[in-house]
Amino acid sequence: MSCVKTTCPYCGVGCGVLAQPDGTIKGDPDHPANLGRLCSKGSALGETIDLDGRLLAPQILGRDAGWNDALDLVAKKFSAAIREYGPDSVAFYVSGQLLTEDYYVANKLMKGYIGSANIDTNSRLCMASSVAGHKRAFGTDTVPGTYEDLEEADLIVLVGSNLAWCHPVLYQRISAAKAARPQMKVVNIDPRITATSDLADLHLQIKGDGDVALFNGLLTHLAATDQLNASYLDAHVNGFEAALQSAAKDDPVESGLTPDQIAAFYALWAGTEKTVTIYSQGVNQSLSGTDKVNAILNCHLATGRIGRPGMGPFSVTGQPNAMGGREVGGLANMLANHLDIENPDHRDAVQGVWNSPTICTKPGLKAVDLFKACADGTIKALWVMSTNPAVSLPDADGVAEAIKNVPFTVVTDIMAKTDTGDLADVLLPAAGWGEKNGTVTNSERRISRQRAFLPVPGAARPDWQIICDVAQRMGFDGFAYQSPAEIFDEYAATTALSQQFGKDLDLTEMQGADYENLRPAQWPVGKNARFFADGQFYHPDGKARMIAVSAPVLRTGKFHLNTGRNRDQWHTMTRTGKSQRLGAHLAEPYVEIHPEDAQAINVDTAELVTIIGPKGRGIFRALISEKVAQGTLFAPLHWTRQLSAAGVINSAVETGVDPVSGQPATKCAQVDIQKCEAAWYGFAVSAQPMQPSRPYHAIAKTSTGWQAECAGMKTPSDWEREARNITNTKTGSAAVMQDATTGDVRVAIIENDEIQALFFASTEPVIVARQHASTLIGSDVASLAALAGRTAADMPDPGATVCACFNVGVNTLRDAIGQGATSVAALGEATCAGTNCGSCKPELAALLAQFQIPVAAE
Repeated sequence: MSCVKTTCPYCGVGCGVLAQPDGTIKGDPDHPANLGRLCSKGSALGETIDLDGRLLAPQILGRDAGWNDALDLVAKKFSAAIREYGPDSVAFYVSGQLLTEDYYVANKLMKGYIGSANIDTNSRLCMASSVAGHKRAFGTDTVPGTYEDLEEADLIVLVGSNLAWCHPVLYQRISAAKAARPQMKVVNIDPRITATSDLADLHLQIKGDGDVALFNGLLTHLAATDQLNASYLDAHVNGFEAALQSAAKDDPVESGLTPDQIAAFYALWAGTEKTVTIYSQGVNQSLSGTDKVNAILNCHLATGRIGRPGMGPFSVTGQPNAMGGREVGGLANMLANHLDIENPDHRDAVQGVWNSPTICTKPGLKAVDLFKACADGTIKALWVMSTNPAVSLPDADGVAEAIKNVPFTVVTDIMAKTDTGDLADVLLPAAGWGEKNGTVTNSERRISRQRAFLPVPGAARPDWQIICDVAQRMGFDGFAYQSPAEIFDEYAATTALSQQFGKDLDLTEMQGADYENLRPAQWPVGKNARFFADGQFYHPDGKARMIAVSAPVLRTGKFHLNTGRNRDQWHTMTRTGKSQRLGAHLAEPYVEIHPEDAQAINVDTAELVTIIGPKGRGIFRALISEKVAQGTLFAPLHWTRQLSAAGVINSAVETGVDPVSGQPATKCAQVDIQKCEAAWYGFAVSAQPMQPSRPYHAIAKTSTGWQAECAGMKTPSDWEREARNITNTKTGSAAVMQDATTGDVRVAIIENDEIQALFFASTEPVIVARQHASTLIGSDVASLAALAGRTAADMPDPGATVCACFNVGVNTLRDAIGQGATSVAALGEATCAGTNCGSCKPELAALLAQFQIPVAAE
C-alpha cells in the first residue's frame, strides 16, 4: 500500500506525514520541518479518521437536506440581509484549520464581492498580537527566521511557550541540538512550571503579564552595559531613544522575579550574540500582548540580532494554517498579500486583480466584537467555518447566546455535533483531513501540501467548493474554479501586488508550479530564507521601528486564571477526542491549584472546585500542584458541552482584548474559586455511549467503549437506577454492592454473560484501577471480581497513562525503575516510553526523582 505525502493538521510546526488509507501514519523523513519526527497527536492521526459522528449530509433545521436546497437557502439569506441591511450585516468566522485555498476564496467573497471586511478567524485568538507587533516594528507581518535558527543558536529564550506540549517537534529539535552542543543554554519564562521547564538551564517564574517590565529592563541593561549595536541602530532602526526612555521608567522587579534571577538572565542574553527568542500564546493572549511582542523585538533590533543564522525573534503559531490565513488576508483588518485595507491604492490594486464589483473600505469586526455584534442584532447572517467559537472564545456562554440571536446561522464542519453546530440553522458537511487537497503555511513560512488519501465520505465537499457554490448562487462571477490548484495559481499570481507595493510576501515563483508534486517550499522562494539580513525593512524609509512601550499595572485581587493546552489534545477535541490513546493521559477537565490555595478553600486532591468568572462558571477536578504560583490557576481549554457538564473553561473567562490587536486575553483572567460540595463521586465504564447529565461529568472514549467521571449534589435513592442511567444500559441483570459504613457503591451490569457496564461511587473521589476497569467491558469476568476495581496478581495494572505514543502507564514505569532503569533513556529501552515524540520525558524524569534517582541531562 503506497504512502501519500501530506501535512499534519495540528499545530503550526507543519510536520510532514506519510499516510495510508488503512490509517498507518509515519513522519516524513524528507520534510524539513520535522525530519521524520511526530508528536503523540500526529502519531495518532490514524485513530481519528473514522466516520463516527461525521456530518455526511447538509442539514436544514436539524433534518437532512440536499445540497441544492441548502446552498440556495444560504445564498438567499445572505443576499437578503445584504440587500436590506447592507454588507456589514453579514459576517464570516473562519479558521486556521482551513487550507489556504479555502481561506483565499472566503476572503475574496467577503471583501471583494460582498464588500465588507467582516471576516475574522480563530487565528485572532492565537497570534494577532504578533501580527500587530510585526507590523509596528517591521512595516509588515514578517516572521524573519527559520527552524534551523533554533539549532544554530547558543541561547534559546522561550517566553510564554510550553513548547514541549504545544509544539513538541520543535521542542525535540532543540533538545537534540542541546544534547549535541551542551554549551547551548535554554531559558524558560513562564508563570507556570511546565514540561518545557525540564529542558531549561534557567526557569523564570514570572508574574502574569510581567513580560514588558522584564524586557524593558533588558533593553535598559543593554544600554547601560554598552551591549547595543550602535552602527546597526544608526543605519537600520528608528525610535530607539523613545523606546529606551520608556523602558527606563519600568522596574524589572515588577515582573515578579528576584534581582538575582533578573541579573542572571540579563547577563546571559547580553553575552550571547546568537540568541533566538521564541514566544507564543503566553505573550500574545494578553491585554498587553502587542506591547509584549514589541518589547521583545526592541531588544533584538537594538543589538542587531535579527536576520542572521541562530538569532532573532520567533513567533510560533498555534494552528496548521494560521500563517496561510495571514497571507491571504483572513483577518478582519488585513487585505490579501499583506496589504492594508486603509490604503486606497492597496484596495484598488486588490479589486483590480480580483476584477470584483466592490472592495471593503474599512476594517471589519474582530472576533470578540464580531460576536458582540451578533448579540446586539447587528449581524443578520453568520457563517462559521471549521471552528467552535461557542467553546473557544472568552465568555463562551455569552457567545453561544449571541449565535442564537443571529436570525440565520450556517456552520460548515466535519462533525454532526459541536457546541456551535448545535446552534446553526444550516449545517454543511466539509471534507476533512485526509480527504481534501490544498496547502498550508507553517510558522517558518514554509508552504506544504495537504493531500487526500481517503475518499470523501457521504455528501461532504471541500470548503473551497462550498464557498464558491454559494458565491455563484449569490450572482457573483469569479468563483468558477475547478480545483484547488487553480485557486492556488491565482493566489500566487496576486502576490505580485505585495512586491509592487514593497511588501514581503512573494509566491510569484510558484505560479504555474506542478501543484500535485509541490514540495515543501519556504517563501520567498529562491531568495534568502531569513528576512532582514540586509537591514532593510518595510516601512517607507526602509528602517525598522523600535516602539516605546510601558509595563502594564498588574492586576491584584482574586485568582489569576491561565488557560492553555494539554499535551495530547487539540482545541475542542472534535478530532483528538476520537482517540482512546490520547484521551488516556488526562481524561477530564481539571484545574491546577497551589497547595496553600487548596488548603485555604479546604480542597483535597481530586475533589471538585467551582471557578467563577464575571459572567460564567465551571466545575473542575482539583489537581494540587506547586507548578503554579500561589494565587494563580491553570486549566486546559479542550472540554466542550458535548464532553462535559460544566467543563468549558472559557465560560469563566472575561472578554478583555489587547487594544491594538484585538486578541482576547485568556492567560491572566480574574476569577474566584471555591470548593464544590459533592455528595458523591462516581466513575463508570460502559459499552454504550454515555451522557450522564449530572452536575459534574466528563466522558472519554476507551478501547472497549466509553468512560465517565461524574459527581452529584444529592445521594440517589436507587443506586442501580443511577448506574443504569449513567451507563446508558437499560437491559441485563445488575449486581450491586453497597457498604453502608463507608458509603461506597459498586454496580456491575451483565448481559449474555458479558459485562456491559461498571459503576463505582463513593462519598470521596473514587479510587479504582480505571484502565483495568475499562478492559473488563465485553469480558466474561465474574461480577464479584470486576467489582473489586483492581487487577488480579497475574494481571498488572499499567496505571494512568504517561506515554500516549506507546500507551505506557505509570505503574509499568515504576516497575521498570524498580528493576534497574535509572535514567530516562533506560526507561525508554525498557518500556519504549519517551522514544517517539519525547513529550513525556519530563514526566519520566519526575518519576525518577520520586525514587531519588539523579536524572542526568540528556
